[in-house]
Order: sequence, then C-alpha cells, then structure tokens
Amino acid sequence: MTTFLRRILILAAMLAGLSASAAYAAPEEPVEADRIAAVVGNEVVTVLELRIRLDTALKQLEKQGTPLPPRDVLERQMLERIIMDRVQLQYARETGVRVDDSQLDQAIGRIAAGNRMTPQQFRQAIEKDGTRYARFREDIRDEMTMARLREREVDGKLVISDAEVDAFLANQSAGGGEEYQIAHILLRAPESASPEQLQRLRQRGEQALKRAQAGENFAELAAAFSDAPDALQGGNLGWRAGERLPTLYSEAAKRLAPGEVAPLLRSSAGFHVVKLLGKRGGAVQVSVRQTRARHILLRVNEGLSESEARHKMETLRERLANGADFAELARVYSQDGSAAKGGDLGWVSPGDTVPEFERAMDALKEGEVSPVVQSPFGMHLIQVTERRQRDVSEERQRALARQALRERRLDEAYQDWLRQLRDRVYVEIRIDEK
Repeated sequence: MTTFLRRILILAAMLAGLSASAAYAAPEEPVEADRIAAVVGNEVVTVLELRIRLDTALKQLEKQGTPLPPRDVLERQMLERIIMDRVQLQYARETGVRVDDSQLDQAIGRIAAGNRMTPQQFRQAIEKDGTRYARFREDIRDEMTMARLREREVDGKLVISDAEVDAFLANQSAGGGEEYQIAHILLRAPESASPEQLQRLRQRGEQALKRAQAGENFAELAAAFSDAPDALQGGNLGWRAGERLPTLYSEAAKRLAPGEVAPLLRSSAGFHVVKLLGKRGGAVQVSVRQTRARHILLRVNEGLSESEARHKMETLRERLANGADFAELARVYSQDGSAAKGGDLGWVSPGDTVPEFERAMDALKEGEVSPVVQSPFGMHLIQVTERRQRDVSEERQRALARQALRERRLDEAYQDWLRQLRDRVYVEIRIDEK
C-alpha cells in the first residue's frame, strides 16, 4: 500500500500546483481531437491528449527549474510515456486488476488529509486551479491500477534465494555498504530487436554518452534521450545503497568518481548511460536503534469516516493529556491485535513499520504521545516507552539483505516486464517524428 501512496501523492502534488491554463483545461482547438498521434492496441492517443499532457509536464519542469530540451524531443518522450501507460492499463483490464470507487475515495481522502483538508475542501482546491476533478480522479485511479498491476506481475513473483542472501552478506563483510547518487539514461530495446535496431540504439546511446562526457546538463539529456519513467525528472535515482541499485549500475558506480560518466552499458533492457553524482558511507551497519512503542489504532471504513476517526482520536489524546492510562484506552478502543496487550508493539527496528508511522515514532521523546498519525492502516496515537541500541542479529541481517536484494532486482525485473508487455501490443506511431 505504501507504494500506491507514494505514486499517488506525487501525482497529486503535480496536478494540484498547476495553473488553470495547463491542467486539463477546455481545449481551444477542438479540431485537434480528430488527429491521431498513435494507435495502442484497440485505442488511440490523440494529438490533443498529447499536447495537454506535454503542457502539464512543461509547467512542472519549469517550476522545478529543470533545463528543457526542444519541445519536439519532449513530445516524443511524452508520447512514449502515454503509450506505456495505455499498454499497462489495457493489460490490467484484461486480467481483472481494477480500483473501485470506494478504494479511490479512500485514497483521495488520504491525499486530502495529508494536505490538511477535508475531501470537499481538497476538491474545491483542485477545481480552483483549473483541474477538472473527474479527470483528476481517473488519473489517480490509473496510477493505483498500474501500481497494483506491478505488485501482482513483478513484485509478487520475485523470489530471492538463500544462496543470493549468503553471497550478499559475504560481500558486505568484505567492505560493501557505500551509498551512491546515480543519474541514468535508458534507451529501451524491443524484446526481439533486430541487429539494425540495436545498432541504431547503440549509436543513439553513444551520442548521449559523448554529450554527457562533454559536460552537458545530464537532466536535460535524460529528458531528451531516456525511455525510463523518470526521464522528465532528469533520470536521478537519488541516494541509494549500492546493494539497492541494479547490479549493472552498482558495479559501474564502484569504478567512478563523483561527476564521472561510465562507458555505455548494455543489459537485456537496452543501453544505459550512467553518471555518478555523489558517493558516501562505506561502513557496514552492525547495530540499530530499536524503539519500544505502543499505539491505539482506529481503522477507517464504511462505518467510520476519516473525519470521524480523527475526531475520536483527538478526544482520546485529550484524555491521555488529562492523565488517562494509555494501555487501558488501547485495550478498549484499539482495533488491531495489540489491543489485548495495551497497544504494546514490542521492540521495533527501522523498517518494521510503514514510513508514516516510523517518522512520527522517531520524532517522539520517551513517554511522549504523538499527534494523530494517519497511515494506510488508519489513524494512530503512538507512545514511545523505551529506546535502545542493539546489534543486528543474524536473522535480522538476513532479512535486511533479502529486502535489499529485492529492491535491487525489482527495478531490473520491472523494466524487463514493461519491455515484454509493450512488445506484445500493437503500437503504431502516427504523428510526424522529427
């Protein structure tokens, strides 16, 4: 669920900040709706849809201060993104992945609460910025659908063997643990690419590599060349531990100094240009700070709305401030398995809870009660009772290693799956390519 929320919140932030002229405003040239930019399976992408999506992206990039390549280059990138979205959504419909209205309403409610608004206030804010609310809802539904499809088709099928975990831990003992900030460009190759297609892709990759090595702005090059989903964000993967990068990238990063660009890389997904933006760390984590915490949870459902749950929790928090016993209130009101234990969660290590809960818990002093915290599970009141520093047990090390390997492999597996999915669908580009 946290994967859904991250993607949804990013989309919401992007749409909510747009000016009325950019985000799904009424078209000034209705005739554009008749022009076809591409055919994807049994659907068409119109030039009007492409133009609206492109204008939206341009506004966002300008706000972020990202250098912009020529419009026709961004148009090609945006068309490919729309095609990939259509391919996934068609497959989701064919295989029964769907998000119903109640699930969509709950997700939008969480977005509204994150912006400290009621759902009605959030809708008014969206419409005030010129965004059609019905279109906004369908964009959120699409993002949730694609995230669920990925979880089912990629995340849920990825298996990490014990032998891989053993090898990973041996590498850590030998001096792993560095963190890298990487930016990349992916030139995706079709699954059954001909030698001529691969040669053209290689030449295009060499062109991007040469310009990157000459010092051109890498974010602009990514927006111009990359087929990766993060192309319009400059291809920046952020800070990641080496073990959480695709193997191809982590091996390249080890040989680079910050600011250097690796030689053109080849994988099953296509060709890659990789730049190391920064490097830090190197020590292997041997201990973690654990927190003894307890909580009260109210689940949001048809019988209890988010506003009602929040109000009820505020009342409970006031009772705690007036001296009520936390454990007793948890036994009476909390709606999870910890209720019988007075809300006690035991010793919690980093990564054991969802990010929203962990951030709030980490900000508390011992004995302090949190404000009302919203997570995918509902509304929480959290209290920290103790903290300690503990060596990571062997079992815990193996669990962390397995998770790190999953993160490394997921990016690779997802790109391979997308490439195979696109190759199974009929795609015809109708718009003139420059």
